[in-house]
Amino acid sequence: MLRPQASKLVNSVRATVLARHAAVPSCPQSTQAAPAEVAPAKAKHFLIQRSNKEDLAAIRAAWPKPDFSIKALKDLLDHDNIEMRDKFRDFLKQDLYKPRYNLTLEEERELALKRLQAICDAGFISVLDFVNNPLKIFAAHELAVIDPAMGTKMTVQFNLFGGTVLKLGTERHHYLLPGIDSMKDVGCFGLTELGYGNNAVEMETTATYDPTTDELIVNTPNPLAQKYWITNGACHAKHIVVFAQLWVKGKNEGIHGVLVRCRGDELEPVTGVTVEDMGHKMGLNGVDNAKLTFDNVRVPRENLLNKYSDITPEGEFVTTIKKGGRARFLAMADQLLSGRICIASGCIIASKVCLSIAVRYAATRLTVGPTGLSDTPILCYQLQQRALVPPLATTIALTFGLTKVKNAWAKGTGDPKEHLNVVRMCCAIKPYSSWHLGHVVTTARERCGGQGYLSASRIGTYFGSAHAGQTAEGDNSVLMQKVAKEHLGLFKPHKDSPPARLDLEVVDHIEYLLKARENLQYTELRKKMASALVYTQVGKKMPSILKPIGDKLQEKGIFNTWMLQEQDLIQAFAKSYADRILCEAFKETLAGDYGSVDPSLVPVLNKVLHLHLMSTLEKDLPTFMSAGLLNTSQADSVLTINRRLCAELAPHSLALIESFGLPEEMLQSPIASDWVGYNAYDNQGELQTKEEFQAILNAK
Repeated sequence: MLRPQASKLVNSVRATVLARHAAVPSCPQSTQAAPAEVAPAKAKHFLIQRSNKEDLAAIRAAWPKPDFSIKALKDLLDHDNIEMRDKFRDFLKQDLYKPRYNLTLEEERELALKRLQAICDAGFISVLDFVNNPLKIFAAHELAVIDPAMGTKMTVQFNLFGGTVLKLGTERHHYLLPGIDSMKDVGCFGLTELGYGNNAVEMETTATYDPTTDELIVNTPNPLAQKYWITNGACHAKHIVVFAQLWVKGKNEGIHGVLVRCRGDELEPVTGVTVEDMGHKMGLNGVDNAKLTFDNVRVPRENLLNKYSDITPEGEFVTTIKKGGRARFLAMADQLLSGRICIASGCIIASKVCLSIAVRYAATRLTVGPTGLSDTPILCYQLQQRALVPPLATTIALTFGLTKVKNAWAKGTGDPKEHLNVVRMCCAIKPYSSWHLGHVVTTARERCGGQGYLSASRIGTYFGSAHAGQTAEGDNSVLMQKVAKEHLGLFKPHKDSPPARLDLEVVDHIEYLLKARENLQYTELRKKMASALVYTQVGKKMPSILKPIGDKLQEKGIFNTWMLQEQDLIQAFAKSYADRILCEAFKETLAGDYGSVDPSLVPVLNKVLHLHLMSTLEKDLPTFMSAGLLNTSQADSVLTINRRLCAELAPHSLALIESFGLPEEMLQSPIASDWVGYNAYDNQGELQTKEEFQAILNAK
């Protein structure tokens, strides 16, 4: 972490400090954690006392050693491609991936590209992984997005652009695949338009077949139709998959993808394609976003991605998707599903980074203790524990939830009902993960005090990542509407019998509460939508002479009920589904459904699951109480048990974050390492000098 020229100064400072101050002896409790099974009234709160003049590594080492295998937990959290992940971790320790903060926009973009190029050259990801090892695609995202700008460029290159060429294209397009892997052919994904984000099926870009030249004419008819927020578009892309309304013989055949060159081989402009740089953003400025406009750009007919639909040499439109319209759009945009898993993967690794930094800092930042001296780590205190330990538990739960979702996606058989279930899970895991990251970033930054506000501490990097994740590839709340819609059609009410005596110390009883809440919300929403359907059907059947009455009836119909009146219930129903899926995924993991579980992990993971579920209850206590699922006394118990579980898990939090597989060389955050030594020299808020950075940037 420290520059070589600072080492002598740091060692000198430490030697002087240690010569003047004797370390405060540790309290007896510091040698071991409080017993796990102790009644709350008798439990002793764990305290450790050290000297704030002591080496920070020694203070961390004084925390209790885990009674579980950290490696076994790391492998369980990783789940797949373990060897590849370990090699990737080592690869990301090199200086190229050391953060730099005081950069121009051009430098940020060049650095993001250079980092991604190195990953591609090392072979850590390939577009063909979608065929040969689909879980490897997500494994790469679960590590690479430690640098969110580079990770965003990667997900567009390999998932959205590369995956679309692979899956929607055929052999006539697959000549691009080697260039996608090598970054010789950087591409982008042209779906979103300025005027059509969540309602992309109404987009206005057109691709019109000209039989006289056997070409497609791609055109942007007005500013609302410009392709917007196009990653890789401003600087690096040569190709774009343009989604457009396909017109053949005067008929709109729906949305299809067309390959269009947006730059030449030397990145020179292409006639008819206008690329406009979107400039500086609130974060992820290594991502070059652009607006693209097409002025009757002609491309060969064969550039139509023709997995499902094609235009024959005779000019006839043929397709295997007979329904047309929305059905064809969903087939074209199917790559967004894996994209949502990629975003969830990136948000979860970002949560792990922020929590690792915050916990490591809290374990060494000493403040006033029982003696009146600054000798007690802030992690010992309830304020810090209640802030950091519950999101740590939820991050682990989300990791297991991601395992469930990505396995369901990768092992899909193509059965329509099974596919709808995968859609429902993908549309839930992305919002849950990105909202969670937003909470984690804010909490971690605040609990690290002023140190967390420094760019060099790295937490701030993930504010932009969280907010990008919350609206990229589907606005979170709009996606949750889709979850609720699909869930209404697929859900079968739970038949679990209520426990004779509710015990919040029993995980199965808490799971019952989650299912009962879901049942109640389903019943209420289904009843309201059934009533709305009647109003809609009757209103539409009114003859024209009674149109005012029909319009009045439709005010109580499906559209108004769904879009204008019941959003709170719709969002709550979708979130209840997501909460329950995470609980199921965690229990399935413990049951060995996703690989063997080392016996040493069971006690601590049971406690982590318990805290995650109790935190879920705490966040929605008003709903559980108003529904009669919890009384006042039980609600008080939720808080009491949460406090106890936080206190019991806090001494193990360093070991839990170590299982994330993010050593200091990857975290690259001074407050996660030797923050005293970092401040012993003029660091200028950076981890390297300008000269050192330029040498890395200019290296071939």
